[in-house]
Amino acid sequence: MNNANGKNSTLLFISAFVFLLLFSVAACKPKLNDPKLLEPAPIANLHPYAQTVIALNFGGPEYKASDGVLYVADSLNIDSVVGSSAEIKGSQDAALFRTYRVATTTNNLVLQFPLDNGRYALTFKFAEPDNIKVGERQFDINVEGKTVISGLDIVLARDNNILSSLVRTVTGVEVTDGALNVELVALKGQPIIHAMVIRKTANDPRNWQLMWNDEFEQDGLPDASKWQHNVWPARKVNSEDQAYTNREKNARVENGMLIIEAHKEKFEQAEYTSARLHNSGSGDFLYGKVEVRARIPRGQGTWSAIWMLPSNPYKYATSCAPGEDWQGSRTCDAWPNSGEIDILEHVGYDMQVVHGTVHTKAYYWVNGEQRKASVEGRNVDKEFHLYSMEWSPEHIIVSFDDAPYFYYKNEGSGWQAWPFDHPYNVILNLAIGGSWGRAGGPIDASIFPLRMEVDYVRIYQLAE
Repeated sequence: MNNANGKNSTLLFISAFVFLLLFSVAACKPKLNDPKLLEPAPIANLHPYAQTVIALNFGGPEYKASDGVLYVADSLNIDSVVGSSAEIKGSQDAALFRTYRVATTTNNLVLQFPLDNGRYALTFKFAEPDNIKVGERQFDINVEGKTVISGLDIVLARDNNILSSLVRTVTGVEVTDGALNVELVALKGQPIIHAMVIRKTANDPRNWQLMWNDEFEQDGLPDASKWQHNVWPARKVNSEDQAYTNREKNARVENGMLIIEAHKEKFEQAEYTSARLHNSGSGDFLYGKVEVRARIPRGQGTWSAIWMLPSNPYKYATSCAPGEDWQGSRTCDAWPNSGEIDILEHVGYDMQVVHGTVHTKAYYWVNGEQRKASVEGRNVDKEFHLYSMEWSPEHIIVSFDDAPYFYYKNEGSGWQAWPFDHPYNVILNLAIGGSWGRAGGPIDASIFPLRMEVDYVRIYQLAE
């Protein structure tokens, strides 16, 4: 924060061993104000190679989350308002969203964390507690002097829902001077935060064994022994505008890459064409890890996805039987009953945000309880990134460049919340338009042709 602007600043100084709050007024030097000794956050059970350095429950008590992270209690004496939220949806840790800190009308929130030099991932947790409209609370998040989340509007980011949790991660943060600086900068209304986690990542030491892969080394149509096409008309699912074809024009291997290419062209009843591939019948698996190295396209109206569906979609269906056409059906409940895992979803109108999600009968968008999280990507349309998912009987973890950002726990309450106990297969597709792709506005006709490029798909299982 720039004190020359006449704003107060709240400086929160936290180390892995102590939390020391410093509060500065105008241009005065910071003064120590009631230092509080708190326990360091332990190494999380979230992931064997994700080390939690700091976790803080703003405004609330100590809390152990479903992923094993212990959030320390907030006993800080700072110039901000502690508030409470009720009935927060969309999280397995609703208790973590019961309290928050919100900046006063005259200050931003500035956080400073003395840390060892290295690379970190920061996870911010929010919920909008007030009955406000889109645009009434907006703020930037700056890390190390750079804006890493721009114009965050919690209501908009959470699909126009108040009282719904929003989890957003920033990866690849470099600390070079022994301190991490984070600032929540008001644009409209006051910045708010419920919780925050700082993690340091390292290489995974476990013994993963490759069980299925495609390195896309042979030019031409995708390997028919590994991939099948969905050949569908426009608007079969999700009100998508493209037709999916099995033509080489829409899906091919070229120069060591799988190319899924969308075109603006009249084709049967569609105005656009693209491709959707799945490895059912060759790469089905139960528990393990999927890694996909990919580059996704830019452009309003695009909807890229790397995801998974059950190989037996009727396992938990109650209104249809095997053989019925269940995808896009209004009567068959194979979806969401039998589950869905999204390793990557990306819409072109929100260019650098990547989403990880699970869909189940108990928790999906219809009941406002969808379990999801997002990560701020970096040049996802210009650079290849690693999109991965780890799946065990206990949890699902979705990661971006080996930084975990979405965790979903098996609650042990039955198939309605955990249908992920049977084999799934991987799907790669580039949709155009649809209910989400068009949510940010009409399809930009000038972007075509455009492509999603995949360097490899690899499926692993842990060695016994």
